[in-house]
Amino acid sequence: MKEEISATLKSSETEDFFDYNVVRPMGYLWAKLFARMGMHPNTVTIISMIIGAASCFFFAHGSFRYEGSCGLILNLVGFLLLFWAYVYDCTDGQLARMTGKKSKLGRILDGAAGYAWYIPIYAALVYRFYIHHSWEFGLLGIEETPTNALIATGVIFVLGFISGVFCLAGQQRTADYYIQVHLFFLKGEKGSELDNSVKQREIYEQMPATATWMERLIQKTYITYTLQQERRTPQFQKLMARLKEKYGDSDNIPQNVRNTIHANSLKLMKFVFMLVFNFRTLFLCLFCFFDLPAEYFLFEIIVIGLIERYTIRRHEAFCKKIVSEI
Repeated sequence: MKEEISATLKSSETEDFFDYNVVRPMGYLWAKLFARMGMHPNTVTIISMIIGAASCFFFAHGSFRYEGSCGLILNLVGFLLLFWAYVYDCTDGQLARMTGKKSKLGRILDGAAGYAWYIPIYAALVYRFYIHHSWEFGLLGIEETPTNALIATGVIFVLGFISGVFCLAGQQRTADYYIQVHLFFLKGEKGSELDNSVKQREIYEQMPATATWMERLIQKTYITYTLQQERRTPQFQKLMARLKEKYGDSDNIPQNVRNTIHANSLKLMKFVFMLVFNFRTLFLCLFCFFDLPAEYFLFEIIVIGLIERYTIRRHEAFCKKIVSEI
């Protein structure tokens, strides 16, 4: 059973303990069922988006402090729906590897799933703060008036916007990129989905006249996605350019060079895992259960933001060192 599950994974090294031992086995069972039903992986991704987005209605309720046991249960339902969505988000990749139904659209949809879940949830948390904010007002000595409630909610909206649009999006792009980088040096070009904006732009420019506007939009979106990843990792881009200059094809990169990059990358995986679902959602739910949803935005901006910066700095540092040694 473990070997069958492992065959549907990119690599055990890019899975944290909880994913490898809990989420992936569940995803494997769902993937087997969906394969028998003839379901396409992209359909599973879309279902996961719908389930995850639906959790926002439950997170919009106050927890025990404001709405008693009923509120706590509603928040728990929200967490369970979000977890269910995440299992399906893992299932789609396992199903794609199981059936061979991989596509560029699938990769883009998979990357967009997190936004489809969290953006509605963040909007719900802003609304929730507008309804329930007496603890924060009492702590800060703010008088409870309609005007103060609107002003404070406006501030929380700005924090939520920064948290969702800038932090969440950037942190997930960073994590996805470093996972693909790790797979590239672990399993080679065929074992990863490490793309670059130059190649993706060439694909866009060579698209036939018969390509639909949707296909063109998807490709342009992916160009932007890869370009944003590259801009955050200038030293890694220099390393890749140096490797291409010296060895040409990626298959010609010496194994000792691959091993060095892989070993350094592996040390950072524990920080990469903090930028994705499990770590983020654990704290999102804790803040919601304790009726402090607005404070979660600060946690994501400051704490997870610092983890991302540290990860990038460490990764860029070893890339720079390796370039100087090659």
